[in-house]
Amino acid sequence: MAAIKDDTQEIDPAVAAALGAALGAAPGPAGPLGPVEWRVTPGLTDYGAAVAEMEERVAAINAGTAPELVWLLEHPPLYTAGTSADPKDLLAPERFPVFKTGRGGQYTYHGPGQRVAYVMLDLKARAAAKGGGPDVRGYVTDLEEWLIRALAQFTVKGERRCGRVGIWVDRAADGKPGREDKIAAIGVRVRRWVTFHGVALNVEPDLSHFQGIVPCGIAEHGVTSLVDLGIPATMADADVALRAAWNEVFAAGR
Repeated sequence: MAAIKDDTQEIDPAVAAALGAALGAAPGPAGPLGPVEWRVTPGLTDYGAAVAEMEERVAAINAGTAPELVWLLEHPPLYTAGTSADPKDLLAPERFPVFKTGRGGQYTYHGPGQRVAYVMLDLKARAAAKGGGPDVRGYVTDLEEWLIRALAQFTVKGERRCGRVGIWVDRAADGKPGREDKIAAIGVRVRRWVTFHGVALNVEPDLSHFQGIVPCGIAEHGVTSLVDLGIPATMADADVALRAAWNEVFAAGR
């Protein structure tokens, strides 16, 4: 998935306790429309329902009737095909449901153990608050920085790679010289300068599920996760790291 194309909140008590003040009732950093809403949906969220919810929220943000939103969730196992997806990269079409989606990019996997963050921000209003114009590529750079800083809280060095979307981990330190694995994917769509879709961070997904596709059209590199790297992180741990890193990157309407 960094390619670009131009519910009542319920939090599991155990998750809420783990998140503590970082993801409590307090809203996120204020954007141009007021505080950014943070939502954590427990369990597995149907993909079609999530897309419909994003579409509705984007329309409301454009209409000025709802605040910006960061929505954290997990999906059941599925593949999504972005606007640049090559059919030959779908290696096992019968393995999981396949959804065509309006985001940029190629094929990607979503499933349990992967933290998906759908980000709905008003780029035009944010830019106007700073006296500039909206910058979609700058927004994608900020998403990358968000993931890199979140991973750093687990002592994982996430890196960008020219010509390769997503966030990557060099496995040389693990005795695998020359190998680089993707740990997070990025794919966004923008409608009237409001963003949707977002990022996916591999916490503890079943990595074998990625074998049904060529992830993001990149066959020569693999995928990894925090747990695969030897870090016993939970989804709640990932949420705390994402929230802290968000405050660093997107605070003050950046």
